[in-house]
Amino acid sequence: MPCPLIRHLTTDGPAWGIVRGETVQPLSFPEQTTGELIRHRREELLGLAERKEQGSLMLGELELLSPVTMPARVMCLGANYRQHMIESGLDPDEKSFNMFFSKSSASVGPPSGDIVRPSHVRLLDYEVELALVFAASVDESRDVADADLAELVAGICIANDVSARDVQIPETQFFKGKSYRSFCPMGPVLCLLGPDETHYLDEMQLSLEVNGVPRQQDHTGNLVHRPAESIAELTHFSDISPGDVLLTGTPSGCALRAPSAFVQGIAGLVPAATRWRMFINGQAKSGRYLQP
Repeated sequence: MPCPLIRHLTTDGPAWGIVRGETVQPLSFPEQTTGELIRHRREELLGLAERKEQGSLMLGELELLSPVTMPARVMCLGANYRQHMIESGLDPDEKSFNMFFSKSSASVGPPSGDIVRPSHVRLLDYEVELALVFAASVDESRDVADADLAELVAGICIANDVSARDVQIPETQFFKGKSYRSFCPMGPVLCLLGPDETHYLDEMQLSLEVNGVPRQQDHTGNLVHRPAESIAELTHFSDISPGDVLLTGTPSGCALRAPSAFVQGIAGLVPAATRWRMFINGQAKSGRYLQP
């Protein structure tokens, strides 16, 4: 049975709990980081989740924190849903590679509260993503099959890959444009999966609304590069530790839209400063970017 974990604030500091419907069963474990909790308590937590108990805390009264703690690597996949590739100006039938990038650990924040837009940013975008939280240490290249996912992936949570498009695109700065503080809300739940439950990775519905208006909707079965394939490739150039996360890509529906072929043709004839000013002004007119 999956174990829905939260991390919340108490008078004594952050604490862990298991969600039981509208209540939370508090945990008195000494482990403070996600990595330590997964490394030392994973099997125990999965066993606790099977018990039919009522929690002693009310979920709605708690101040929830990110269930992914630092230090941790925050690694990401870009353009990993077919329709999102198209709206980003990519041809899905020609893109044969997996796009990896990272976000700063400083960007990770709680599942609710403020996203702080830097004063120089106009194009603030959203990206709902399924995040895989790793269970094992990997320090060498390895092949990964679906059968290996239970060993490598402890669980899943929701992340928002907030992006400053007017930094990311004109400056070709994925890391900076996606890593400002508060640019990666995570949670509220870290759902630990049992050894026979990794099939859920292909069965998750993702959706995102802005002020109650649906913007993004897709199914993880539509990922172009699947979890096992992506993790295998990741091990060729990065170590992995328990508590690290991999954001698996976002569906279509972001505020960002690739300019038309005609506009791109015109932009190619003008100086770079003018071209990017045209890009920012054109994107800003869409009305889709996040506002205060």
